[in-house]
Amino acid sequence: MGALQKVLVVDDGHRAIDRALSAELAELGYASVTASLEAADDVLAMMPRPAAVLLHVPPRDTGGAFRMLSERLREQMRGAGVPVIEVDAAGQQTGAPIDLQSRIGTRVLNEPEF
Repeated sequence: MGALQKVLVVDDGHRAIDRALSAELAELGYASVTASLEAADDVLAMMPRPAAVLLHVPPRDTGGAFRMLSERLREQMRGAGVPVIEVDAAGQQTGAPIDLQSRIGTRVLNEPEF
């Protein structure tokens, strides 16, 4: 059995239990690495190709920093086929884990890490 690929979760550093994407990903069987907005580029540089990048946008994205990072990462990751997914903390609803699984895809569970 191959190793699970990692999903990078970028958040604002506030990891309350009711907002923790890493916990939802673990329940779905995904490995994840959580980084702050400021550390996202450094973590990506050290990480083998992630299966996906999730940006956990805080309710108040002051200055649109998360949206700008999202646009830049989409452009950067497009060629590698890595999805960049924004998760809006204010709009999260029941059923979000299933939505995450469908948006990331089953490739995370089936493709070995190189």
